[in-house]
Amino acid sequence: MDKKEQDRRAAWVPGAVIVGAGPSGLAAAACLAAHGVPANVLEMSDSLASTWRHRTYDRLTLHLPKRFCELPLLPFPEGYPAYPSKDQFVAYMESYAAAAGVAPRFGARVEEAAFDSAAGVWVVRLAGGGQLLLARWLVVATGENAEPRVPDFPGMRQFAGLVMHTCEYKSGEAFAGKKVLVVGCGNSGMEVSLDLCRHGAKPSLVVRNTVHVLPREMFGLSTFGIAMALLKCFRVQVVDRILLAAAHLMLGDTGQLGLRRPKTGPIELKSLTGRTPVLDVGTLDHIKTGKIKVVGAVKEVTRRGVRFADGKEEQFDAIILATGYRSNVPSWLKDGGDLFTREGTPKIPFPNGWKGNNGLYTVGFSQRGLLGASSDALNVARDINCKWKDTTGPTNNVLESNNSCLTLV
Repeated sequence: MDKKEQDRRAAWVPGAVIVGAGPSGLAAAACLAAHGVPANVLEMSDSLASTWRHRTYDRLTLHLPKRFCELPLLPFPEGYPAYPSKDQFVAYMESYAAAAGVAPRFGARVEEAAFDSAAGVWVVRLAGGGQLLLARWLVVATGENAEPRVPDFPGMRQFAGLVMHTCEYKSGEAFAGKKVLVVGCGNSGMEVSLDLCRHGAKPSLVVRNTVHVLPREMFGLSTFGIAMALLKCFRVQVVDRILLAAAHLMLGDTGQLGLRRPKTGPIELKSLTGRTPVLDVGTLDHIKTGKIKVVGAVKEVTRRGVRFADGKEEQFDAIILATGYRSNVPSWLKDGGDLFTREGTPKIPFPNGWKGNNGLYTVGFSQRGLLGASSDALNVARDINCKWKDTTGPTNNVLESNNSCLTLV
């Protein structure tokens, strides 16, 4: 597309452009709307909260109590359980967007976003025609889990059975009676293994590294809630010792089950590395009875199964990759080096990683889940609002730099 055609297709966006209509993007837009600041929310899929709606398994519920997962300005409905299901959470997201008057633009995939220093604006190019949107503020809200992380084990392509990532997994119903290898022992791997077991499959769980497993609740109270309360009074190392002592009392020695704990405590490890402890919802009981088998690292995949690092081989009917997700930011954001690494992970730790240079902001990259996204959204909205108050419309240099061809949207 030549320069003249670009100018013709360029559109000035008053307020902010927000990329992503998941919880982070909706929270940012809602908080901005509460300040009277308009936002254009771009979503490449066909619906809001697309990851929750289309790329999660049926039995998924929020891992933390709902009071820690509410977005700013709107609580969950009173009738919701303590741990809402994925369908309930999607319904909450729809109600949230409606209440805030947020109407995302669906099917709008950002091909590139770069800062034009001469004009002082962000130039966002959309795929499928190359339309350009120009705005003073760009909010990156595509999240830490935008694309599935798929390991390429030696021999994977020759495997005769089914291989899928957990983003494709819905239920264990189709795996009844089959031997299934689940690769990854985070919350997803643990819960998928449990779901497979409850549907009559024979799951084996790959545990390659150390992992903290905690009960979701301790003595009738949320483990996370207990941790947050204790952190108000004690150092993180003291809180970790209390949590681990209670976990040992309730769960026993998980190391004897093949789930060795890291030397660093769960809360401190989360703070240092972002690694989230597993909150057990029943998987450990099935591991103890042998219904779920714990195995070591995969060395290579064979036609009929897997050869493990210890040299043992075993046949499997299917392999499910619970290997997590990664950011897609590096593929489209060209001037985010002050906030993001080359891998699209945050450079600045929580709670200060939400603001970059030149009107660039992020929501949902704090490694603190929905609670962190809410904090980011509030901070971003307050900061943009302060600048918005001094803004009356496109500045002359913006109009002149584009030959006065901008159209208000």
